[in-house]
Amino acid sequence: MSDTAPHWSCYVALGDSFSEGLEDPADGGGYRGWADRLAELLATRSPGLSYANLAVRGRLLPQITEQQVPEAIAIGADLVSLVGGGNDVLRPGADPDALGERLEAAVAALRASGADVLMATGVDPVKSPLINLTRGKVATFNSHIWSIARRQQAFVLDLWGMKSLQDRRMWATDRIHMTAEGHRRVALHALDALGVGADEDWASLLPPAPARVRREVVRDDAQWVREYVGPWVGRRLRGRSSGDEVQAKRPAAQPVQPPD
Repeated sequence: MSDTAPHWSCYVALGDSFSEGLEDPADGGGYRGWADRLAELLATRSPGLSYANLAVRGRLLPQITEQQVPEAIAIGADLVSLVGGGNDVLRPGADPDALGERLEAAVAALRASGADVLMATGVDPVKSPLINLTRGKVATFNSHIWSIARRQQAFVLDLWGMKSLQDRRMWATDRIHMTAEGHRRVALHALDALGVGADEDWASLLPPAPARVRREVVRDDAQWVREYVGPWVGRRLRGRSSGDEVQAKRPAAQPVQPPD
């Protein structure tokens, strides 16, 4: 890590299931995720770092900016990761320009409170059936994120350009949430984005996977639609969210231990 890297005393993660850490199991139950991993890595540089994670699966950007951002300011965070909008873009009629305006207002409020802010672009969905239909909106929203970062002097975690995430082995069976290896690599990438400098490689591609026959691909796609797409559509029709009964896993800032 760089000797000139910034030091923070309180890191707060905001967002949805990505920052909650879904599909990265934690010891003792629950989920770990890239934000928890980032906090642990930052603690090696800033002993005594406190950390809160207010992210909740299914949250839309308005919920994140209206509910979680004020909480982060009240906690007194000097580093905030604000990653949201992915659930919004998946919905028909989503307006990436309006999302960009809302995101910038939230980033400006956090910056005015004295916090550094880390945002993240959306992953390129080019290889994801059905989800790839949102690629244009994701790209537009990403453009806003880079512009917001320039105007507000914020950091950006470039997931769109993270080629290793194009490997299906980085994703859980729902194709929405990353595996533990995906979360681990994103945490390391975040260190670099923050100017701290990662001690491990996060960008290298995995060794080539065995070729898949078309029959296997069609079968897996059909199973994915039955097990994940159908229930997702059903929740939308009922006005429900996967996070309706879920609370933030780490609502108060507490000291975090560096990794062993």
